[in-house]
Amino acid sequence: MLVSEFDYHLPEELIAQEPLAQREASRMLRLDRHSGEAKDLCFRDFPELLRPGDLVVFNNTRVFPARLYGRRSGSKSQSLSAHNPASRDFLQGRIEVLLTRQLSQEPNEWECLVRPGRKIGVGEKLFFGEQQELVAEVVGRRGFGERCIRFGPVANFFELIEELGHVPLPPYISRTDGQADRDRYQTVYARERGSVAAPTAGLHFTPEILSRMKQRGVETAEITLHVGLGTFQPVRVEKVEEHRLHTETYNISAEAAESINRALDEKRRVVAVGTTTVRTLEYAAKNSGQVQAGRGEADLFIYPGFSFRVVSAMLTNFHLPQSTLLMLVCAFGGKEQVLAAYQHAVAERYRFYSYGDCMFVA
Repeated sequence: MLVSEFDYHLPEELIAQEPLAQREASRMLRLDRHSGEAKDLCFRDFPELLRPGDLVVFNNTRVFPARLYGRRSGSKSQSLSAHNPASRDFLQGRIEVLLTRQLSQEPNEWECLVRPGRKIGVGEKLFFGEQQELVAEVVGRRGFGERCIRFGPVANFFELIEELGHVPLPPYISRTDGQADRDRYQTVYARERGSVAAPTAGLHFTPEILSRMKQRGVETAEITLHVGLGTFQPVRVEKVEEHRLHTETYNISAEAAESINRALDEKRRVVAVGTTTVRTLEYAAKNSGQVQAGRGEADLFIYPGFSFRVVSAMLTNFHLPQSTLLMLVCAFGGKEQVLAAYQHAVAERYRFYSYGDCMFVA
């Protein structure tokens, strides 16, 4: 199967640059994966698409300001007070670091992406903050700009990250992050810190929508998958089967696993909010067909031909061409039907990607 089979044309002006004033005002395309019928709705209609007894599963990961701007050792001192990454032309010594996964707490080591990647070597020191509040050393080098870095000991590491870091908006949002993004690039039910990208299907929910779901007799459960490179890394091979995902950390509580397995036993629908939830549930059930509780590292790559054992409906945003996320949606909804639905969404001027509209596939 070729990666090029998952391509579609998207006019640049359809890439949402800002969130809507109201989360629940997004449009929603309802795709019947059995008939292929597509219907234009609003996300406010979502509770009415659910059935009493459905189990809706959310990814409760919380995005942290994982993008840091600093300077390299040996470079001229630069004032970093503005933290303004508007220009992609790097000043001498200026570097950008995107923390993607914490490898250990003591020592405090992280996987990250760095720019300019080719110039940052092992042993180099990186400084963040006007007073060099955070210092890191590059301790490992990988391909495509990936590095392992080790931070020097500080008593309040995540407080400093909150102060110095930036919301890691995706590269297709062509503006700097603002204070409003700290709220809007976060789901209303986010709890567990650890993601470098939002599980964007959840951005549409509000307390009122959740209340209406409960009133309809819909059950909910939460799992955690910390979104990292495995979710948004580009596909650099020609054949789908040759691609390998990075691992991402997940946690499923015993209570959540019990709720999900009970719904499966009772033949009730398990509705996943977002592709990250889909991957986590299917990974946790891949051996027995029942969701296993516990913590782990998930690397399940879902593409057409995959047999779903847990999820029977999903809510998802619109994804980039030739991405693993689009491949997952095609596996669930049927490649031809999903790509036809995307063409419809383009023709109807839906808003795409993280701050865009959504699609319910059932």
